[in-house]
Amino acid sequence: MKNDYSDIINMPHHVSRKHPRMQSSERATQFGSFAALTGHSDMLNESARRTSKKIELDEDMKNILDIKQGILRQFMDERPIITVTYFIPDDKKEGGRYTDVTGIIKREDNSEKCLVLESGEKILFDDIIDIQGDIFLSFTCIL
Repeated sequence: MKNDYSDIINMPHHVSRKHPRMQSSERATQFGSFAALTGHSDMLNESARRTSKKIELDEDMKNILDIKQGILRQFMDERPIITVTYFIPDDKKEGGRYTDVTGIIKREDNSEKCLVLESGEKILFDDIIDIQGDIFLSFTCIL
C-alpha cells in the first residue's frame, strides 16, 4: 500500500452541483462561534482594568471643603456654576475612579447627604474631594 497519494494527486478538484463554493473568509468564520473558554477574555480585561482607592481627606482638606460648602449655601440663589471632583465607586471591584462634573448647583439635600445639580445629578458629600468655581475667587484669603 502506497501512502504518497500518487493515485489521486493529479485528479481534478471535486465541484459540488448542490452547494456553491464557499469563500475562504466564510470557511474561517464557521469556526468562529466556538470558544472553549466563554467569557475568559472578558474576565482578563476586567482584571486588567485599573481602579483607584478613595482618598481619605485630612482635617485641613475637610475644613476647606466645609468652608466651600458654606459659601455655596450663602450664594445658592445666584445659581453658581461649580466643578465638583468626586469619587465614583466601581460596581464590579474594589476601588473606583475620580471624575469632575461642571454644572449649576440646584440645592443641598441633607436627607440624602448630597449636592444636587440642575442636571439632576446627585453627588454624595462623602465622595467629594474638591469644589471649584468663580464664586470662591473673592474668598481666596480664607481658602
